[in-house]
Amino acid sequence: MQRAEHYIWASARVLEQRRFELLFKGGPVQPVRDAVFSHRTDDGGFGYALEADGRGPTSQPPHIYTALQILEEAGGVEPELGREICDHLQTISGSPGGVPLSLPSLAPYPHAPWWDQGPEGSLVSTARCLAPLLRTGIDHPWIDAATGFCWATVDAIGQTNPYEAEAAVVFLDAAPDRERAEAAAERIGRLVREQGLVGGEFGGQPGEVHAETDLAPRPDTLSRRWFTDEQMERALDQLVAAQQDDGSWPVLWINGPTPAVAGEWAEVTLNALLTLRAYGRL
Repeated sequence: MQRAEHYIWASARVLEQRRFELLFKGGPVQPVRDAVFSHRTDDGGFGYALEADGRGPTSQPPHIYTALQILEEAGGVEPELGREICDHLQTISGSPGGVPLSLPSLAPYPHAPWWDQGPEGSLVSTARCLAPLLRTGIDHPWIDAATGFCWATVDAIGQTNPYEAEAAVVFLDAAPDRERAEAAAERIGRLVREQGLVGGEFGGQPGEVHAETDLAPRPDTLSRRWFTDEQMERALDQLVAAQQDDGSWPVLWINGPTPAVAGEWAEVTLNALLTLRAYGRL
């Protein structure tokens, strides 16, 4: 923890420094929320490289779900704000309710190549936007449409990859129909094991390997049931050992569109600390 804290103060953005204070030092909520809202766009979304791999001033889905995640840990998403964000999500979603990974408005600005995914709805974007909004309990037409999209997509999963499996569990952990969610999670867990998604290389570069702690970052997630206690303990040992000399945890995917991105992924280190704490290692 001391090494990670030194890294945060030496290298992280203000947002991640404030999050570190909140999550691990008993710091205040409001500075975190202020930092997030500095990324708000005029159309009700979020932009300005809140998710570091997408630059520019336009609202993009990864910025929206990053904002929702952080706001949820920093006091929650108020109903009025949740409805405003739903209004915005409704304007960028396809007819089945799915949110694309990125929008055409991103094109003039630097961004990582995997943001160019086309206009179709993405389970990654939709589930990660939807889950925190489901937990607010608000009623909105977009929530109903996005829930339908997520169920249809999750039920159709066959040959898959770690990112899709992770997104499915994000949705299933928040889905109101718990019996259906548990059954779906059990099926996806079988696919993860059968297809060797843990420990294999998937994604943008050699060495981008997904571990049990990526798929089950907390013990209360449905995906924790996919792995034995022995597997989780080994994965946690490996996570501890992966900490680098500067106190950070490595970013395993290709660096993004500008040199600045390399110094803007302190979120990876925060996530490692949160996982270790959730499993009683801190």
